Amino acid sequence: MLFNSFEFLLFLPTVFILYWFVFKKLRIQNILLLIASYIFYGWWDWRFLFLIILSTLVDYAIGIQLEKTDHQQKRKLLLWCSLIFNLGLLVFFKYFNFFIDNWVNAWSSIGITMHKSSLNIILPVGISFYTFQTLSYSIDVYRKKLKPTKNFIAFASFVSFFPQLVAGPIERATNLLPQFYKKRTFNYNLATSGLKLILWGLFKKIVIADNCAIYANEIFDNYQNQSSITLILGAIYFAFQIYGDFSGYSDIAIGTSRLFGFKLMTNFNYPYFSRDIAEFWRRWHISLSTWFRDYLYIPLGGSKGNKWKQVRNVFIIFLVSGFWHGANWTFIVWGALNALFFLPLLLTSKNRQNTNLVAEQHFLPSLKEFLQMVTTFILVTLAWIFFRAETVTMAIDYISRIFFNTVYINNSIEKFNFIILLFILLEWCSRKTETLKIKNRILRYAFYFLIVQSILFYAVSNKVVDFIYFQF
Repeated sequence: MLFNSFEFLLFLPTVFILYWFVFKKLRIQNILLLIASYIFYGWWDWRFLFLIILSTLVDYAIGIQLEKTDHQQKRKLLLWCSLIFNLGLLVFFKYFNFFIDNWVNAWSSIGITMHKSSLNIILPVGISFYTFQTLSYSIDVYRKKLKPTKNFIAFASFVSFFPQLVAGPIERATNLLPQFYKKRTFNYNLATSGLKLILWGLFKKIVIADNCAIYANEIFDNYQNQSSITLILGAIYFAFQIYGDFSGYSDIAIGTSRLFGFKLMTNFNYPYFSRDIAEFWRRWHISLSTWFRDYLYIPLGGSKGNKWKQVRNVFIIFLVSGFWHGANWTFIVWGALNALFFLPLLLTSKNRQNTNLVAEQHFLPSLKEFLQMVTTFILVTLAWIFFRAETVTMAIDYISRIFFNTVYINNSIEKFNFIILLFILLEWCSRKTETLKIKNRILRYAFYFLIVQSILFYAVSNKVVDFIYFQF
């Protein structure tokens, strides 16, 4: 079920009314959330409900067994069972054909013909997200940072919680799971802040991302016949498409959770106002970045040790992050590029120099900050070309044509329109807060009226488009 669909428009208020006005006991509320989450996920393909239920049962049982023993070897074996099972499912559904195809191509390159045995495997929506979520539980229980739960309904609800099930944020069990134990009372302020986030998330998705997608798709699909300026605009359109799409989903997920009394972690923190690549990755897909930091980067040694080990760890993190996004060499190259962009900051020990908010005490950035933000955006957008391209060859060809095609302005420049510029301005004005704060009541109501009208206009004008990260 899509957040931007008519079905969800009926689904959400129905669950909300039942949750707060009919089923007021905590256990019944959790059961309702579990059933609602399975309906939400099964709406896409009910068969894959068995996968998420199986993952839930395995990690629930492993958690209980981990509590029963202090024998280190047995605990390690239980943890490995969780890792192998969860990552095994992920590898099979997401990467089986990728490995088979590359194995066959490798032999073909030396003149040996092999027959492909690729399967028609459908990638279950959200498997990368809920797999990492259940793994965080098993790992934290193994590390004794979290006591395992014996409340199966609460645990199953944590794994399948519908607002963030298919595209995050990837919640830690230490944050989300305890919220299923505590009695929840309706909080008006929390709910209204949630509604504002939902509205802003829908604006990002329907008005910004879906419209940028139209132009980005047109340019990328016909890039051989485009001018340099059009190719640049195509990359910029995609940069705003993926940001509006993914951060929009996160806003809706966080906002929806608040309607039911839950607080999820922030997943995006105005990443396009970053002054270097390190700051960008502290602000982009925060739940994934911190997951890799805590469960892979730090266990590898993190920033300890000599520079060679630090560089190795950074490249491992970015390459794994790229591969997490999809079974294509374009994602791996995208990850490697970001590692290369990060490298100068690491080698000069400047990767933590921009931890404060840009222009924190001023409305406008300094000239230095502005140039840093522009440079960072250019690097990020350059890497996005590989993320968007179907093949590495296409991405390289696309970039080469930016530099060598005829540079002239055509009607495509008009497509980078006032709405995107206004969006950047609104983001800038709200960068110090979660959403834009307008003190004057009349102006505030007028602003939300315009937002609602623009969402309705483009929702009617354009077809319903899946969220990009559903494929991951």
